[in-house]
Amino acid sequence: MQVFNVQGMTCGHCVKAVTNAIKAQDPAADVQIDLGKGEVKVQSQLATEQVIGLIEGEGYSAKVA
Repeated sequence: MQVFNVQGMTCGHCVKAVTNAIKAQDPAADVQIDLGKGEVKVQSQLATEQVIGLIEGEGYSAKVA
């Protein structure tokens, strides 16, 4: 399980955008998002750098927690 601190997520649309971006690259990924903590947990075959790139591609700032 990879954990990322993500800045800029504020609503359900943000959650859906990040989840869909990751699942588009790894349909089997398990994505858990806590808006209150600004935390995204990802269980995936994707490399950490790939996940960060996908999150940032949606317009959010991401770093490893």
